[in-house]
Amino acid sequence: MANKLIDMSKIRKVIKFYCNGKSKLFISSYLSLSRNTVKKYISLFEVLGLSLEVLNEKTDAELELLFSHTTVESISTKMQILYAFFPKMERELKKVGVTIQHLWEQYIALNPEGYKSSQFSHHYKIWGKRVNPVMHMNHKAGDKMYVDYAGKTLSIIDKDTGEIKEVQFFVAILGASQYTYAEASMSQQKEDFVSSVENAMCFFEGTPEAIVPDNLKSAVIKSSRFEPTINETLADLAEHYQTTILPARAYKPRDKSLVEGAVKILYRRIYVNLKETKFFSLEELNQQIWDLLDAHNSRKLTGRPYSRIELFLEDEQQKLRPLPQERFEIKYQSFATVMQNGHVQLSQDKNYYSVPYQYIKKKAKLLYTKSTVEIYYKYNRIAVHARNYKPYIYNTTPEHLASTHQFVAQWSAARFIDWANSIDAFVGEYILQIIESRNHPEQAYKSCLGILNFEKKVGKQRLINACRRALDFKIYNFKTIQNILENNLDHIDFEQEPEQELPVHGNIRGKQYYN
Repeated sequence: MANKLIDMSKIRKVIKFYCNGKSKLFISSYLSLSRNTVKKYISLFEVLGLSLEVLNEKTDAELELLFSHTTVESISTKMQILYAFFPKMERELKKVGVTIQHLWEQYIALNPEGYKSSQFSHHYKIWGKRVNPVMHMNHKAGDKMYVDYAGKTLSIIDKDTGEIKEVQFFVAILGASQYTYAEASMSQQKEDFVSSVENAMCFFEGTPEAIVPDNLKSAVIKSSRFEPTINETLADLAEHYQTTILPARAYKPRDKSLVEGAVKILYRRIYVNLKETKFFSLEELNQQIWDLLDAHNSRKLTGRPYSRIELFLEDEQQKLRPLPQERFEIKYQSFATVMQNGHVQLSQDKNYYSVPYQYIKKKAKLLYTKSTVEIYYKYNRIAVHARNYKPYIYNTTPEHLASTHQFVAQWSAARFIDWANSIDAFVGEYILQIIESRNHPEQAYKSCLGILNFEKKVGKQRLINACRRALDFKIYNFKTIQNILENNLDHIDFEQEPEQELPVHGNIRGKQYYN
């Protein structure tokens, strides 16, 4: 029968002999095919821009679509010029605002005797089906990144126990250029999934307009045709990178056909090369994956004179949004009631963080990452702290405390000594002696406060005299000063006594005091 398609195995042999330099006459006689038939398939093979390697990877069903009876008609020079224009046209269509009509006008300007608009569109659709046998979708540059896990897992061996651990195979692909990223991760849990998605964007050195995941629980809590519920952690990632999440519809594999196709290709180009090799760490496995991935991205696309990485660098990279300066940190949450002392407990670390005193006894939400702790009350952030992993520590911001509490919180040895020295050097010496006489400086703070407050009650000079007298007694406490003032022992003439040189504050008896 005219134009009857021959067996796929013969087509493979025709192309193989041709690529190995055999003449068309030899191929015709060896395979018992007419010379015209051999010429047809060789001509179509050249027009489609296929390589022998790509041909061998295709199934018989895919080859049948490529070499169907609609494609084996004799190809004129006019058609060859048209087909040569289509790879460039496909790239241009990925740009925003570019239409088929606009590109036909460019084509007809270069080829006045070429096909008219309707035939031009018709042949482009046919060409698109040949090089994309399943489904062809026009993806705009920088628009979407598709992510998914392969069905089959890889494995690593624990060096210490010899245990074989299964690991997941994550794949991400950009829609327009088909530039692909892959890595192995320990699980499909949200922490590992979010980390893999972020690694993919770092690999692409930019952020797409949208991320299209499957309906796994790490991405979608509840699937819906109209308004799926996105996992909160993934939503936070999208907000950090100023992108959006568009989950594929459940039971609609064509919504993510691009990444499904990428997974199938990577099975052949990466998975097969790894499954027989032993790896003892995730880093070692990923390094091998990335080496094979570079080769995959550098291969020419089927029926096109360019590779994924060339298409990415020339057309899509500049369309991606710049990455933020800081990487995303996963946020965890807990709830706690603000205690009477104005702090909430982060139970994960068993330590405490201050909030403004107005929120005492209120229920607060804590959002914490590896480095920060944020505290919210009714959707308003009321405090933020650097995370402290040391247990049973109070992390206090002075401004959060009530005014009386702020004053107490600012007590220190240096503060009381400075206050006393601002009155007189004798007062400063006496306060210093009180502090040094205690096992812990904090034990002397209330005594120091009581003594220094005498300035308001009895006046500056009487307090100075009382401290001078108490230094002679060498008794260092609040009651000594109180007794001196009550018994008027401070009313003595110090004018005739020689002035004594007092040590310089800050380095008395080898001790230094700091805030």
